Amino acid sequence: MEAELADLRRRRDEMRAELQGDADTVGDSGDAADALQRSEDLAGIDEGINRLTWLLAGGNADAPGQLPNGTTVTVRFPGDAPIQMRIVHFLEETPAGEEDTTLTSDSPLGLALFGRRAGETVTYSTPRGDLQVDLLAIELPNQV
Repeated sequence: MEAELADLRRRRDEMRAELQGDADTVGDSGDAADALQRSEDLAGIDEGINRLTWLLAGGNADAPGQLPNGTTVTVRFPGDAPIQMRIVHFLEETPAGEEDTTLTSDSPLGLALFGRRAGETVTYSTPRGDLQVDLLAIELPNQV
């Protein structure tokens, strides 16, 4: 993991230099699109660096205002059956085949569930407006 982290940092530094070079030149819309793509790639590399740094530091540090990694919640969306979901800090931690039952701790719903108790109706904001979910159960990883 440390070698991968070093490689990501090297790639990030190279991409930043390329982006700085892009800022110093004037080009057409194709050049602008290339620069935008490199910016998005750079953001992905930064996320990878954050994830590896987090894993190397112990991998389960609690983030203030977020549910701990590995928390299990049972929720019911309006009109649906209850569903059990697992909280992760990074999407890459999602087990294969469990994408529909995994929730990131920093998502709108993940953040809204922080500090809540079973039996509460939780309202959270999305780009399509406010939504509600019934929190039926919550199990923190150190309670297992």
